[in-house]
Amino acid sequence: MENLKNIVPVDNFDWDVFEQGETYGNVSKDDLVKTYDESLSTVKDKEVVMGTVTSLNKREVVVNIGFKSDGVVSMAEFRYNPELKVGDEVEVYIESQEDKKGQLILSHKKARATRSWDRVNEALEKDEIIKGFIKCRTKGGMIVDVFGIEAFLPGSQIDVKPIRDYDVFVGKTMEFKIVKINQEFKNVVVSHKALIEAELEQQKKDIISKLEKGQVLEGTVKNITSYGVFIDLGGVDGLIHITDLSWGRVSHPEEIVTLDEKINVVILDFDDEKKRIALGLKQLTPHPWDALDANLKVGDKVKGKVVVMADYGAFIEIAPGVEGLIHVSEMSWTQHLRSAQDFMKVGDEIEAVILTLDRDERKMSLGIKQLKSDPWENIETRFAVGSKHAAKVRNFTNFGVFVEIEEGVDGLIHISDLSWTKKIKHPSEFTQIGAEIEVQVLEIDKENRRLSLGHKQLEENPWDVFETIFTVGSVHEGTIIEVLDKGAVVSLPYGVEGFATPKHLVKEDGSQAVAEEKMEFKVIEFNKEAKRIILSHSRIFEDEQKGAKKEAAAGEKKPAAAKRNKKEDEGNQVVTGSVEKTTLGDIEELAALKEKLSGK
Repeated sequence: MENLKNIVPVDNFDWDVFEQGETYGNVSKDDLVKTYDESLSTVKDKEVVMGTVTSLNKREVVVNIGFKSDGVVSMAEFRYNPELKVGDEVEVYIESQEDKKGQLILSHKKARATRSWDRVNEALEKDEIIKGFIKCRTKGGMIVDVFGIEAFLPGSQIDVKPIRDYDVFVGKTMEFKIVKINQEFKNVVVSHKALIEAELEQQKKDIISKLEKGQVLEGTVKNITSYGVFIDLGGVDGLIHITDLSWGRVSHPEEIVTLDEKINVVILDFDDEKKRIALGLKQLTPHPWDALDANLKVGDKVKGKVVVMADYGAFIEIAPGVEGLIHVSEMSWTQHLRSAQDFMKVGDEIEAVILTLDRDERKMSLGIKQLKSDPWENIETRFAVGSKHAAKVRNFTNFGVFVEIEEGVDGLIHISDLSWTKKIKHPSEFTQIGAEIEVQVLEIDKENRRLSLGHKQLEENPWDVFETIFTVGSVHEGTIIEVLDKGAVVSLPYGVEGFATPKHLVKEDGSQAVAEEKMEFKVIEFNKEAKRIILSHSRIFEDEQKGAKKEAAAGEKKPAAAKRNKKEDEGNQVVTGSVEKTTLGDIEELAALKEKLSGK
């Protein structure tokens, strides 16, 4: 009761307002409104402000910017930041303070876009690590949302390891570094690899510092190329060259290893500065030459597979990692130049004979012609001097024809042994390469593996007959077939040819005989050994004229001179006889002597 006595009634108390539930005391309504308004932030449309996340769900995020109402932002705008939580400060762009429903409209995406370019440049300048959301794949890499800007992530910058499946990264949020900005085209390039390279560099130094030659490590096949295999040794890569994968020949490393396969490798060499590590795989197994049969020796027969072909020979693998060379000269007994491809090809299974074997040098030479008997062993029996055979023309030279009677047995027909009658300047006038020709063995050179052969010897020597027909002084009809500076070639009967010098081609009227002209010729020289017949057309009428002069001179002689004339006639007979048997030079000298005697 005492307390009630102390209550002082309010003078301006409004019972109507009190009944409506409004109690302001001594503070006026306007003052309260003013105080309320001052307690709120003053915001303007189209500006970026900071806000606090008050709540969030799968669809939207509620943000308090200190305004009289909270704003709502789509959760899709925060997908780059999956760790967003209540209490986080975020930047938002005020699109409108009130929509039709009185709702504050905010956008985090536009706020980021407004400030993103400054943020991107700042991140590059400070070498800052930022987060980005990988939106999709593109040619050569990925598209990443960074501060609302679409940046490019090259495929080579995703990881230090080669990436084979880009799709697994789509939709992920990862940390990046900005590595390049094109201010003109507003292009941004980011890298995730750059974040881990520094750490890996230190790891590499630590790993390389502990390496030793001959050390065996486990690694993972990281990449396969045509020249070798890259192995991940746990932060540092090494290379197994294709030649160090297997003791045998390898066409491609994929024949030996597969991607992501774990294998043991041995360290062959490494470079501290360049951080190159050479690895080996085959070195973990014994060398095949060490396991080669100790009883294998020269002369033994072996079987193998042709693995490499070259013009000079073929490499035969008789065991993995053990190869021998068959030189092309050991493929056939023939001496004709041929390519190894004429005898075999890669993949052929063949048998060969060991010719040389050097276990220290790990070299072996083989031969296949040795599987057949040497055709020159019994050459004197099979191709005796005087025997006749069919041969094949292989090659020409200016001096003869090389022929092959059988594989490995070659011979030469000298150009002079091709024909008895024809004067052959080059063998191509007589036969052609690849043609069959009959031959007779004239001589055997076993040491040099050569036969001296003849073709004309298959027929009788017609010069034995010509000697009785074309006697000196005999006259025959001939045709000039070729005119040369030194004379003309004359075709005579029976296919034989003679030769006449220019002065013996003068006709009775003083003109010179020409090609294709047919006339009579007198034989003034016959040489059987040289197969030479010297002719003269002029000598026919010259001798006739001389004979007529002799007869006229004989009729004018007196009987008193009969004895002397008889001696002269005997001298004339001697000269005439000499003309029939001597050479052209002798004939001319004797004729001059005869004329001198006749003048006396």
